[in-house]
Amino acid sequence: MQVGEKDLEDLSQARLDTASQQELLDAQTECTLIFSGDDGEPSGTVLSFAVNEGTFLFTSVRGRAQVRGIERNPEVSIVISNAGTDLPGRRMLSLRGTARIHNDPDSIEPMLQILAERLAPDGQDAFLTLLRSPKRVVIEVTPSRVVASHNSLRMAGDGRGKVSES
Repeated sequence: MQVGEKDLEDLSQARLDTASQQELLDAQTECTLIFSGDDGEPSGTVLSFAVNEGTFLFTSVRGRAQVRGIERNPEVSIVISNAGTDLPGRRMLSLRGTARIHNDPDSIEPMLQILAERLAPDGQDAFLTLLRSPKRVVIEVTPSRVVASHNSLRMAGDGRGKVSES
């Protein structure tokens, strides 16, 4: 019996394998970064990202909620889905990790280059001009573990139930 034919209780067989995780990361450029809010409660924001040598790079500005939250508590989560990509099905990857704020203009320049290459391949120079602002920071997240993942293609009927053949 295929996952999702009878019920949706046990989805352990519908996880993303390593190759599918990489496919998702290659296709997607936005995710939700979850951090500790000003009140200590979980907060999140959607940010563009690039992955470089296993770490996630985000750009932000000193004083924004995500920067303040990471300064208080560097433990974060990242949730990536295939929404808005050409990947079929529904795919999701949730990671936990530790964030670090980089704010020295010389040290963040190579990271800004990586972000510009990934997020604005046809307009890197214009994007870099915008990113080189006085309060610019780069958030670098080193993932520590996969919390959850999902691949509806591994389920009957793409996770919506098996279609009757009658």
